[in-house]
Amino acid sequence: MDVRRAAERYPGGEPQAGIESRHAFSFGPHYDPDNLRFGAVLACNEERLAPGAGFDEHPHSHTEIVTWVVEGELTHRDSQGHETVVRPGDVQRLSSAAGVRHVERNDGPVPLTFVQMWLAPLDPGGTPAYEIVRGIADSTPYAVPEAGAMLHVRRLGPGERTAVPDAAYVYAHVVRGEVRLAGQELGPGDSARVTRAKGLEAVAVGTAELLLWEMSDRA
Repeated sequence: MDVRRAAERYPGGEPQAGIESRHAFSFGPHYDPDNLRFGAVLACNEERLAPGAGFDEHPHSHTEIVTWVVEGELTHRDSQGHETVVRPGDVQRLSSAAGVRHVERNDGPVPLTFVQMWLAPLDPGGTPAYEIVRGIADSTPYAVPEAGAMLHVRRLGPGERTAVPDAAYVYAHVVRGEVRLAGQELGPGDSARVTRAKGLEAVAVGTAELLLWEMSDRA
């Protein structure tokens, strides 16, 4: 298990424009050849947007992009004609496939915080697709078959346990609170990369929210 702390993330964004980013993997000018991906995960970005701030239209291709809002509301618009507002508890996925353009903004009156995870598809190309699951229930797995991956969202009470999937690769990201995993305490923004996970449990120290990516050998 490889633990990466929130303080180790690469800083990014444009603070003067109300955009603050923290990258868990090699990203943009922060190139790290030893930290390009884990399993299917290419990026895990924590984004903070001030009211009125956002990312103007930009392209993506050959990437599965999954977004989890922590606080506030995210406005999404893309070149396929989708326009949605993503709120805490919603899972948004943009399958960029052969190419798509989108806009991400905080059109609300309060600061926005979201976690965006990029996954490599098993087969590049194809037709772009978009999906949003409103208010996903705790423990309900969300499949991204294009990347050979499954997302597990866990909202835990103090002392509550959750099984870590037995999988070739597991990427765990703590959204809020603290959890204990294999003797390590993880706080907000911390992550763990587990290879060949078997028989592991995560235990909430207090109230916590945890994202677990279960990935196959094909990832």
